Amino acid sequence: MDCAAEEQEIRAQLTDIKGIRGLTFRLAERTLTLDASEDAAARVIDRLRNAGFPSERLSAQASGARPLSRNLRQPLSALACAIAAELAHLLLPDTLAFALLSMGLAALAIALAGLGTYRNGLKALRAGRLNMNALMGIAVTGAFLIGQWPEAAMVMALYALAELIEARSVDRARDAVRTLLDLAPAQASVEQPDGSWLETPVEIVQPSARVRVKPGERIPVDGQVDAGQSAVNQAPVTGESLPVEKSPGDIVFAGTINETGLLDIRVTTAARDSTLARIIHAVEQAQATKAPTQRFVDRFASIYTPLVFAGALAVALLAPVLLDMAWLEAIYTALVLLVIACPCALVLSTPVTIVSGLACAARSGVLIKGGSHLESARTLRAVALDKTGTLTEGRPRLVERELRVDGADAAAALRWAAQLADHSDHPVSRAIAAGLEVPRDPAAPEGFTALPGRGIQARIEGHTLVLGNHRLIEERGQCSPDLEQRLRHHEMQGRTVTLLASAERVCALFAVSDGVRPHSAEAVAMLKKDGVVPVMLSGDNVTTARTIAAEAGIEDARGNLLPEDKLAAIDTLRARYGPCAMVGDGINDAPALARADIGIAMGGAGTDAAMEAADIVIMNDDLRRIPQMIALSRRTHAVLWQNIALSISIKAVFVVLALRGEASMWMAVFADMGASLIVVANGLRLTRY
Repeated sequence: MDCAAEEQEIRAQLTDIKGIRGLTFRLAERTLTLDASEDAAARVIDRLRNAGFPSERLSAQASGARPLSRNLRQPLSALACAIAAELAHLLLPDTLAFALLSMGLAALAIALAGLGTYRNGLKALRAGRLNMNALMGIAVTGAFLIGQWPEAAMVMALYALAELIEARSVDRARDAVRTLLDLAPAQASVEQPDGSWLETPVEIVQPSARVRVKPGERIPVDGQVDAGQSAVNQAPVTGESLPVEKSPGDIVFAGTINETGLLDIRVTTAARDSTLARIIHAVEQAQATKAPTQRFVDRFASIYTPLVFAGALAVALLAPVLLDMAWLEAIYTALVLLVIACPCALVLSTPVTIVSGLACAARSGVLIKGGSHLESARTLRAVALDKTGTLTEGRPRLVERELRVDGADAAAALRWAAQLADHSDHPVSRAIAAGLEVPRDPAAPEGFTALPGRGIQARIEGHTLVLGNHRLIEERGQCSPDLEQRLRHHEMQGRTVTLLASAERVCALFAVSDGVRPHSAEAVAMLKKDGVVPVMLSGDNVTTARTIAAEAGIEDARGNLLPEDKLAAIDTLRARYGPCAMVGDGINDAPALARADIGIAMGGAGTDAAMEAADIVIMNDDLRRIPQMIALSRRTHAVLWQNIALSISIKAVFVVLALRGEASMWMAVFADMGASLIVVANGLRLTRY
C-alpha cells in the first residue's frame, strides 16, 4: 500500500465486511489500523490477500511499520531481457527464427517484471476498478498483440524498476518520521531495592522508579532530576539549539541527551505516555488525516484516470473512422494514453510533501497534529496570545507582600494564603506558595473551589476565604480607594496582584512578577513582518496586561478576560482580521484554543488540557516557532502546488504528443517515473527546511 489510490481500493474491498468499526490508514508507514471483531479481522486479511495486498499483522506494541523488502534483481533482469529483445529486433535478420527469439526474450522480460502486475490488474478488472496494475496490464498485452513485443517488454521492465525506485524514494519521507522512534533507548538503568542498578527494558519501568543516566547517554524516560547536575541537549524533543542546565527538581524528557554529568532521575511517566511517545503518536495521527490539497488531488485522480481511459478507448475505436488513422497506429496511440493515465506522480505529490513538513516541524520542536493545520497556518491573519506562561516565562516569583491585618491575624493570613496557594496549580499561586515560607496546617482546606478567571475559594479554620485577583475583590465589593491605589502601583510595574480576603475584609496583598520571555518581542516583530496581527488576551487586570504587552511590542492588549470572554474575543478577531490562532498554556485557555482556527499550546509550561485542546504544540515554549511554523506552512503549500502543476503538466504534454503520434510507450513510462521521482525529491526538500 503506497498511495491514496490503493487506499481507496482497499476501502472498496472491505465495505461489505460486517464487524468493522473503524479503519485508520497511515500511508506514510504502510499500515492499516483495524477496529473490528476477531472474525472480521480474519476476513479482512483474507480479502486483502486476494485483492493483491499481502499483509503482515503487527503486534499491539509495534510502533510504525517495517519497510518492505524490495529486490532489485528481478526488474534488472527483466530490463536486460527487454534490451536484448530490442537489440535482436533491430540488429538480427528479419527471419521467423530471430523474430521468435526476440518475442521469447520479450515474453521472459514481461514474466520476470510483470507477473504481480498482471495478477493484481486482473483482480482489479474483475472488481470493475481501473488501477495502475490494470492499465499497465492492458497496455503491455495490447502492445504485445499488435507486434510491438520489444516495446511491451521494455515498458513492463521500466515500470517495475520505476515502482522500486519510487518506493525507495518515498521511504526516505517515511524514515524522516520513523527516526523519531529511535530517539529513546530501549533499556534504562533502574535502582533496585538493595541499592544496585539493573538494566531494564524501558517499557516496564514504572513511575516513581529511579533511573541513572551517565554522561553521553540518552535519557530513557520522562522524569524529574533527583540528584546530580548536567547540561542536557533537548534538541531532539524541543528543537532548542543550546543545551539546558538541569539540577534537582528540573524536568527532563525521554530521548534527550545527557551531556556532562551523572543524573539520577525520578520517573514521572511510563514510557508509553512520555512526551516523545506523545509526539510520535500525534505525528502518526497527523499522517492519517488528509490535508485539503491531498483530498483535492485524490478526487482529481479518481476522475482523471477513467477520463483518460475513456479517451484512449475513443482513440482506438474512432480515430481510424474519423481521422483516417491506421488501425494499428490508433491502437498503439491508445496504449500510450493508457500508460499516461497512471496517476502515481499526482497522488504521490501531496502525502510525501505533507509528511516531510510534519517531520521537519517535529524535529524543530513544533508538534502539528494534522496536515490540514500545517496547510492552513499560512492563512492566519491574527494571533491571540495569553500572557502568563505564553508571553511571559510562566515562572513568576513573589516580589512583595502587604498585610492588611496585625498581630495573630497577620500570621494566620499568611498561613491561610499558603494553604490555599498549595492547592492550586496556577503559576501565580505556585509562586505565592513558594514565596511564603510559613508553617502549613497539614489538614486540607474544606470545600475547595476553583473560580475560573478569578481565583480559588475554600474554608479554613472556620473562615470562608478567597485567594483571587483584582476582579474578584471588586465583584465582592471589598475594594477601597486606598487598596485601589496600592493595586495600581503594582500593576503599573507589570506585576500580577493576588489578594487574600475573608467574608469581612481583605487580609493581604501579594505582588508577583513574571518577566517577558527573552524572545517574545522578536517573535511579535516577526509576526508583524509576516502581516499577522498579534493581540494579547489576559485574565489579568488591564493595566498589567498593557504594561507587559508594550514590553513585547503588542499594541492591542485586553485584560480582565474570563474564559468565556476569550471565546468572544476569538470570534471578534476572526470577524475583523480573518483566520485567527490562539496561543495559551492553561486550563482557562483550553476553550479559546478549541474555538480558534488553529489552537497553539506551549508544551513546556502548558497543562495537559491545553495541549489536548490545541492543534499545534510548541515543545520548547519559544514563540519564534509560531512565525517559523507559518513560514513552513507557506513553503509546504508552495511545494504542494509545484508538485501538482509539474505532474499535470507532464501528463498534458505527453497526452498531446501521444495524440500527435510523437510519443512511444517507453517514453511515457520514463516520463511517469521521472515525474514521480521529481515530486518525491521536491517534497523531501522540506525535511531540510
